[in-house]
Amino acid sequence: MKLFCLLWVPLFYFFWSSLGTEQHTGAKGILALSLGSAAALAQFFLGALVDPGGFGAERWISGFADMVALPVLLPFAVFLLILPLGFSRDFASFALLWLIPDLALRLVSWSAQNNPVLLVIVPVLRTAVAAGMSFCLNLIMTRKAPAVIAGVLGIPLMPFAGTTSYWAFFCQDPDLGAVFLAVTAAPALCAAAYQCRQPRPPAARL
Repeated sequence: MKLFCLLWVPLFYFFWSSLGTEQHTGAKGILALSLGSAAALAQFFLGALVDPGGFGAERWISGFADMVALPVLLPFAVFLLILPLGFSRDFASFALLWLIPDLALRLVSWSAQNNPVLLVIVPVLRTAVAAGMSFCLNLIMTRKAPAVIAGVLGIPLMPFAGTTSYWAFFCQDPDLGAVFLAVTAAPALCAAAYQCRQPRPPAARL
């Protein structure tokens, strides 16, 4: 599980890039990794933003702020700032690179607990939220009314569904957790299926 927590996001990033989405190399990748490292170090030294409490509302709010939603919403806010500059158009790749240092540092404290919710579910939910929000943002960029409406509704749904899935798994309700995990992952799966159906350019001949 510890190895999964460490390698899941980098492997998912390479998988996402292989689908033909934008690869954040050079300055783009350095920016995402640098800002993600700074945010990870700040969280590591400052500690949790919200006291997790027990299994009620405090746990859900803690999951939103410290586990699933806010770690993805922070790079999303930065991404929206640089979007008009034409610096990048693929939020998922930017967010995945941002998240790599954070999960690496969190593994230091999570290893002692050896909790599958933290070591497996949280990394999966973060990638699903990032890829799902990227898919919704691309829908908005089409400027077609039905797609724009779906994208606008989907962006806030992703953090909510991901946090609820984490909360349900933590509260030992795997059925509810699986339902919200499926909701969270559905846009990412749609995006992956769409990219797989796109024609690939012919390989360059030597």
